Amino acid sequence: MRYVYILFFLSLITFNTFAQSGQYTSNDKQAIKHFVAANHLMDDRLFDEAIAELGKAVSADNKFIEAHIQLADLYRRKRDYAAAIDHYRKAIAINPDFNRAVYLKLGEVEVTEAQYEQAKQHLQKYLTFANITLQNMAYAQKLIADCDFAIVAVKNPVAFKPLNLGKGVNSADDEYMPVATADESTLIFTRKINNNEDFYKSEKKDDKWQPATYLSDNINTPNYNEGAQSISQDGHYLFFTGCNRPDGRGKCDIYIAQRRGNGWGKPVGINPPVNTGAWESQPSISADGRTLYFVSNKAGGIGGYDIWKTTLTDKGWTEPENLGPGINTPYDEQSPFIHPDDNTLYFCSNGWPGLGNKDLFVSRLDAAGKWQKPENLGYPINSSGDENGLTLTAHGDYAFFSSNKLQGSGGFDIYTFEMPPKARPKLVTYVKGKVVDAKTKQPIEADVEIIELERNRIVYQDYSGEDDGGFLATLTSGKNYGLNISKTGYLFYSENFSLIGQVPKSPFIINVELSPIEVGKKVVLRNIFFDTNKYDLKTESKAELAKLIQFMNDNAAVKIEISGHTDNMGNDDLNKVLSENRAKEVYNYLVAAKVAASRLIYKGFGETQPIADNNTESGRQLNRRTEFKIIAQ
Repeated sequence: MRYVYILFFLSLITFNTFAQSGQYTSNDKQAIKHFVAANHLMDDRLFDEAIAELGKAVSADNKFIEAHIQLADLYRRKRDYAAAIDHYRKAIAINPDFNRAVYLKLGEVEVTEAQYEQAKQHLQKYLTFANITLQNMAYAQKLIADCDFAIVAVKNPVAFKPLNLGKGVNSADDEYMPVATADESTLIFTRKINNNEDFYKSEKKDDKWQPATYLSDNINTPNYNEGAQSISQDGHYLFFTGCNRPDGRGKCDIYIAQRRGNGWGKPVGINPPVNTGAWESQPSISADGRTLYFVSNKAGGIGGYDIWKTTLTDKGWTEPENLGPGINTPYDEQSPFIHPDDNTLYFCSNGWPGLGNKDLFVSRLDAAGKWQKPENLGYPINSSGDENGLTLTAHGDYAFFSSNKLQGSGGFDIYTFEMPPKARPKLVTYVKGKVVDAKTKQPIEADVEIIELERNRIVYQDYSGEDDGGFLATLTSGKNYGLNISKTGYLFYSENFSLIGQVPKSPFIINVELSPIEVGKKVVLRNIFFDTNKYDLKTESKAELAKLIQFMNDNAAVKIEISGHTDNMGNDDLNKVLSENRAKEVYNYLVAAKVAASRLIYKGFGETQPIADNNTESGRQLNRRTEFKIIAQ
């Protein structure tokens, strides 16, 4: 919208010059009197009174071009676009070549009113004039691109059936910027009451959103606005925007708050180089909690507002990196939302071809880690108005957004709709678990780590909740994951989630009982892998082996027996030999990693110690395993 105001104030200068020179297209003294009076009122920013005077001017002389254009500029400022279009067109009808800028301004307003065919004609006419500035030429060409896209998009609408989230979430006040946890059990959003923005949350019960409650006195403030938030997939961390706070570095800064029990701790502003004296806002955190996307107008960008990213390291957040011209344009890009697949980015822009003003777009990372050309989500998800603040469920089939155009409870309400299939992210599921002491059954705060095994890359690392032992992490389809849960004084827990070649039909819900380190206790190493009938360790086993080495180093008095097991398929003697060779391979790996051989023994049991039914493939898969057992401590 900044171009609207640039052109508006340029028009004030133009017509003040006319007023001083006394040269008008009208000779009617009364019309000129009202026009001059209107200019004085505009000098004092009394725009409504100026409109009244200009109305009298065109009533006195309907051929008064300057008065029509000035009226159109003022109506555009008031966002009465229909009236603005009417007066611009009247000025052109009187003299098509009187003022070339009228065509650019008219075309811009016609785009806002979804009058794309007319807008394109007027913008093309504007480009025929000589000596127009490069900036205005680029802007006219950008608006023509909008028209070309919109004309086709309107003729090819996508499915769009928004559903109001109901009175549990929406009220007579404004509600917007919704974000949900990965399991869709909690929704956090902004509510604006008496011009003050605060966070509220709603819990889903029996597939219905419950009455929203005030989030936290530790986060919300009575004197400052909080908004534009992003919640980690497990709901433990909230990234949000705080503006004009005493501890801020700029007008708006990004803060982090951590959930503690049923409440939230005090938020902390992110240190430089993320927060600066510029405007930093609209954070979106990746699923692994290590990459933060946000919006800033800081120096070094491409447009007015750009999307940037920063990565969390052992030394803190890195120097922010602009996402570059694959995402950002010379105009504005805002409201980033990185989906839990860590591969799909949704955002709004008024720079990429759209239906006018800000539209919603999606971009995906290619195999080389480069953002692909953004795709417009289409009509009627996008319109000639402003669309922003879109977030998706972890599964990716539904989106949340806010609107004041759909006859909701009042002002902006929050809605959901089914995403068009081509705009969806990669399929994502989640693992949700609870960690308890195997003896006492009391919750445990344990280290939870999920590793993408093929690349040996940590995709999730956090602690289970101290109060409830809970954790939650998202898993993208097409990959093989290893889960490790550990705590000092306990045996670690190992699990595997293979999503290669299959679509996850439901999330993984697990209850984990960690056993204290005691002689006789066993751990199944579910992420030790061998090819069929072979005993060479596969590279995907490295993460699990590293965890076992760490366990041995942390518990120097412990001695273990490494055992190999097979299913009942094939020759019994060959199975025993195979299982022993596999156990020996793990033994050799640990010895090579400087774990004392005196602390290790290995055995092969073949098919003699099944833990599941060998009559099913799933059972046989469980029986093909590597274990270790505590034999001394």
